[in-house]
Amino acid sequence: MPHRVTIQHLYDALRERLQLDWLAGREGATRSLIKAGEALSSRITAGPLNFIHPNRIQVVGPAELDYLDGLASEARSQAIHDLFAAGPAAVVLVESVTAAADLLAAADDNRVALLRSPLVDSRVLDNLQHYGSLALAEKTTIHGVFMEVLGMGVLIVGDAAVGKSELALELVSRGNRLVADDAPEFTRIAPDTISGTCPALLREFLEVRGLGILNIRSMFGDSAIKRSKYLRLIVQLKRLNHQELAELDRLAGSYTTRSVLDVAIPEVTIPVAPGRNLAILVEAAARNHMLKLQGYDASAAFIERQQHAIKGNA
Repeated sequence: MPHRVTIQHLYDALRERLQLDWLAGREGATRSLIKAGEALSSRITAGPLNFIHPNRIQVVGPAELDYLDGLASEARSQAIHDLFAAGPAAVVLVESVTAAADLLAAADDNRVALLRSPLVDSRVLDNLQHYGSLALAEKTTIHGVFMEVLGMGVLIVGDAAVGKSELALELVSRGNRLVADDAPEFTRIAPDTISGTCPALLREFLEVRGLGILNIRSMFGDSAIKRSKYLRLIVQLKRLNHQELAELDRLAGSYTTRSVLDVAIPEVTIPVAPGRNLAILVEAAARNHMLKLQGYDASAAFIERQQHAIKGNA
């Protein structure tokens, strides 16, 4: 579903951080940060004033205004016409430069927001690009519980009533942190990085059958909640019959990958059975994944040890 992020959204999000003033072009509040039909992957493009390849958000500082002020009257009028004729989503003045009357009038006439910040252009551009990368990034929702386990972002998935929320509650009681229950939202913020967060409506809450809705922050304190985390591992809880249990690779485990927004995320399947301590198993899975990221594979090390023992006895 395409994102509809407008200049009003950008202004509300960055007004305090960039100390923005809305000088003219109020009717441009509903302009989208991406043009109709434009790919989401192109995201927001903000940059210094450019007439040849116009930026979606044109940033104008003292150097650009000096250039405009140095033009003859007719050439200046043409330059301002070209600036707004390109259909920018907004024009942002930086370093508290003064907006001339013709610039204010052109913003109103073309219904393009004219904003101003006292900050330097590099800081304004960094914030605009960062906001765009988050607001316009590809998103998806996956049913499960998203946790920070031993510092790692772990998504717990499985069939309904398999015990995901109960497991999350036990993990929180062991010092881990809840990010989102039921419907965590994931965003691809870089080619190989997925960030997960919780919808505002569900934030801090965990639903456990028999207990109802629990407020984890109220029960365990602020340290039990994490606002966002990078997704590094998926743990699938699965009930297996005797035959499926027998077919599991007892040496290497049940590992695979799952594609989330075209990023391959490691996934491990943990069988659910009476008497199994799932919280300890999930923490062990997280620790084992950390070791693999450092280049150590326990199953490979065990096989190598066996081979050495066989050769020594030969």
